[in-house]
Amino acid sequence: MSTTLLQNAEPGLKETPSAPARPSLVGLGRKEIAAHLEELGIEPKKIRMRTKQIFHWIYNYGVTEWDQMTNIAKPLRAKLADHFTLDRPEIVERLISKDGTRKYLIRMAPGIEVESVFIPDVSKTGALCVSSQVGCTLTCKFCHTGTQRLVRNLTPREIVLQVIIARDDLGEWPTTQENRRLTNIVFMGMGEPLYNTDAVGDSLDIICDPEGLGIGRRRITVSTSGVVPDIGPMGERTSAMLAISLHAANDDLRSQIMPINKKYPLAELMQACRDYPGLSNSKRITFEYVMLKGVNDSPKHAKELIKLLRGIPAKVNLIPFNPWPGSDYECSDWDTIETFADIVNRAGYASPIRTPRGRDIFAACGQLKSESEKKRASQIRAESKAAESA
Repeated sequence: MSTTLLQNAEPGLKETPSAPARPSLVGLGRKEIAAHLEELGIEPKKIRMRTKQIFHWIYNYGVTEWDQMTNIAKPLRAKLADHFTLDRPEIVERLISKDGTRKYLIRMAPGIEVESVFIPDVSKTGALCVSSQVGCTLTCKFCHTGTQRLVRNLTPREIVLQVIIARDDLGEWPTTQENRRLTNIVFMGMGEPLYNTDAVGDSLDIICDPEGLGIGRRRITVSTSGVVPDIGPMGERTSAMLAISLHAANDDLRSQIMPINKKYPLAELMQACRDYPGLSNSKRITFEYVMLKGVNDSPKHAKELIKLLRGIPAKVNLIPFNPWPGSDYECSDWDTIETFADIVNRAGYASPIRTPRGRDIFAACGQLKSESEKKRASQIRAESKAAESA
């Protein structure tokens, strides 16, 4: 402890406090950047202009050095460099699948690690699957992430940083360049986005800003396991596309594999879908349906699904189950999946079978899990309390 060190020091010597770490402005919104500039002593009448400049350089050009901000005077750039950084968090691991999928394990803070995945050739370009939590509060039986207990929600900045890191890795700066590969964002990574609605909404204000990352809101999809009370408000707040992790079309089966259904049964969930803001044939809801052998993959289950979706502009993504160590489930046979898809298609609902991507690096749907276990978070909190009481 510092007290002991001082007691053992030679007379006349004082402990030199370490300099406080400079905060990074990367990942922050306009209001947060403006607040930092105000604390720095920037003239009030110039804060808005300086904020706009810095925001544009960070999110349109992806700069990593203050000297790259050429429309800001050198003395001010030096002052900014003395007080702030443009650092990104550490990439603990970067894996590239044989099919081109890229998975990033990102350390946001000590003991706080999260995974995100870039999937090429989605919607003619590519999509980034981002996480909204470290771990998950839900315990869906077929999902690997669900075996990792929740550590904490991610902040808006930590969500945005996943996009920044992917853009860095793909070399897709400036934002305005043509033929970009990362054009879509899907909140289908670790966690339940609607248990972190404020952070998701705030992050989208940055991600969708036309003077920054510039990804249109119609290219954002928020997926939920069915947190009914927040579906409508999230739609109003974000104008994002909605995806429902459904996986069963009757309450008994869905409650077995997705315990959240006991709290929000299908009748309530489907009504929330019918009431979703902006719902139309051009803004359909995507229903995700993982194919589990002998569990939810029979023609009977397909007919139940058709009946459930009646009257809702919808499409169905059929997802072959992606195995993970310790799972009790198997993927349905391919013929079974195709038969299921044909039944749903004939009823008028598009039901593409999602090609598994990134299985060889555990980057496929339902396979994400980081090493940031709740035990480690508890240890960090205990250590923090011990330090405070020392």
